[in-house]
Amino acid sequence: MKEISVSSSSIIISKYIFFIVLVTIPIFFFLCHRNSSSSAFISTTTTSNSDSDLKIRPGYSTYDSYIKKQLNKTLNPKLRQIWTTRDWDRKIQVFSKFFAELRNGNLLSDSSKVLCIGARMGQEVEALKRVGVSDSVGMDLVPYPPLVVKGDFHNQPFDDEIFDLEFSNVFDHALFPEKFVSEIERTLKTGGVCVLHVSLSKRADKYSANDLFSVEPLKKLFKRSELVHTRTVDGFGLDTEVVFRKNR
Repeated sequence: MKEISVSSSSIIISKYIFFIVLVTIPIFFFLCHRNSSSSAFISTTTTSNSDSDLKIRPGYSTYDSYIKKQLNKTLNPKLRQIWTTRDWDRKIQVFSKFFAELRNGNLLSDSSKVLCIGARMGQEVEALKRVGVSDSVGMDLVPYPPLVVKGDFHNQPFDDEIFDLEFSNVFDHALFPEKFVSEIERTLKTGGVCVLHVSLSKRADKYSANDLFSVEPLKKLFKRSELVHTRTVDGFGLDTEVVFRKNR
């Protein structure tokens, strides 16, 4: 009788353990899936660049929320009115000076094919035309024909290696700096030039997605390019020009 009792107890214990395992396995997989789903966006919004001089701003739960915030600025009626009236000629004059200096430095020519990233109303494109560079186009989330086409700088709507020069003063708006730079290097021709205007001395505006405090993170992000020069500029709140050339 004792042997039968022990055997029965073992069977009961085994059934109990089997029941516990059967119940906990689905719970375990559910928790793993939930944690991976909730952290998926976080993992993609943090830069692989460990340099503390480039910091991604928190607060974007989804990529759609990031795009929506950017569109809130771009589609703001008051700002668009300012950009196309009071600021129009002033910005063209400043950009014309910048591009003329690039020409003098043999980084830009009349035959260059140029992309202006984050151009909004296309003042950069108009400035290029005025200094003799006719083959240029702007790209922004909201098109402004004929100067600006629709495009996301994290995923440019262009083929590989078609631009001689790419200019941008919206690096601080990049939620994924690695993707921003990799798309530039993808669409630049071999030997092509990228010109960035950035702010290093102060925090950018509320629409910015990152804060940059030195040129070092950019040097790491441009994996297929070499630094040509950096210099101080005065470009609508941006203080530093950084120029890279794609390796041959």
